Amino acid sequence: MARKASVARKTNETEIAVSVNLDGTGTYKVSTGVGFLDHMLEQLSRHSLIDLEVQARGDIHIDFHHLTEDTGIAIGEAVGKALGERKGINRYGDALIPMDETLTRVAMDVSNRPYLIWKVNFTKPKLGDMDTELFKEWFQAFAQNAGITLHVENLYGENNHHIVESCYKGLARALRHAITVDARSPHAVPSTKGTL
Repeated sequence: MARKASVARKTNETEIAVSVNLDGTGTYKVSTGVGFLDHMLEQLSRHSLIDLEVQARGDIHIDFHHLTEDTGIAIGEAVGKALGERKGINRYGDALIPMDETLTRVAMDVSNRPYLIWKVNFTKPKLGDMDTELFKEWFQAFAQNAGITLHVENLYGENNHHIVESCYKGLARALRHAITVDARSPHAVPSTKGTL
């Protein structure tokens, strides 16, 4: 069965359409109106091999908060929906991502029990026009709506661009492993409970 899903989210603040194919090749078509967020979502798609389409617009004349958070919600919902009963998946994934002077560790359990641990600090309040505090909001929204226990820890780094990009690449690589179907057990839910 194809692991694909689409989500449309419309509020008074944002309007977002997302499509995902978990068994894709990492192709993407992303347009949020926020250049740096587009770049991060492209990294997520490319390194997870999830095909991702995102069309989003919102009240970015105020700030980027609503658009960033709602994009995380919609992508998370689409991933969760595409996973269905989560049968056969590896469930766990982790990645250690070096990016020049930066090293970030990401670990996850695609358990349908959402939780975020975020141990990432930035030395600047903005990257381009984007508030660095919004990255935690995006990861929180994504984890909550995808049903993922997600731990993101920047071990060290100096360049804020490298730090956040390593977080998204780490998410992508960990997610790629966690949602891959294990050929030895393709129809079983990976839990002694029998459900996730």
